[in-house]
Amino acid sequence: MRRMTKGAARAKLALALAAALSLGGCLGYDGEVTRGFVVDEKVMSQIKVGATKEQIVDKVGTPSTTSTVGGDAWYYISQKVNRSFAFSAPAVTDQHVLAIYFANGRVTRYADYGMKDGVLFDFVTRTTPTGGTEPSFVQNMLKSFGNLL
Repeated sequence: MRRMTKGAARAKLALALAAALSLGGCLGYDGEVTRGFVVDEKVMSQIKVGATKEQIVDKVGTPSTTSTVGGDAWYYISQKVNRSFAFSAPAVTDQHVLAIYFANGRVTRYADYGMKDGVLFDFVTRTTPTGGTEPSFVQNMLKSFGNLL
C-alpha cells in the first residue's frame, strides 16, 4: 500500500476545508420569506369604524409604525422577499401596508395598500390613489421662479 506524503495530505485537507467553507455559505439560504405583519381576512374583519385604539391593539396588535405628521394613523407593514441564491440580493415580490386612520382616538377608516401590476393599490376599496391636485415638479419650479421675479 502506498503511503501519502505530508504535502499531499495537507493539500487534501486544504481542499476539504475549502469545500466545507464554500458549502457552508449555503446554510443561510432562505428562499421566500414573509416579514412583518401578515394581513388576512380574519384581521380585516375585526377592524371596525368607530373602534378605539385600545380595541385595535387588542385585536390587531402593536403597529409597525405610526404617522409622525399630517394626522393620526397606524401602519402595519409586511413584505414577501425572495432570494434566488444564497448570496444574491433579496427582491421584494409583494408588499402590503394596512393603514388605520384615527380621529379623536377612534377609527375613521382603514385601507390595505399593496402592489398590483406595479401600481399602488388599495385592496379594501379596490381603488388606486390619484395625483389629483398635487402640483408636479415643473409646476413647483415655475411657481418658485415666478416668486423670484
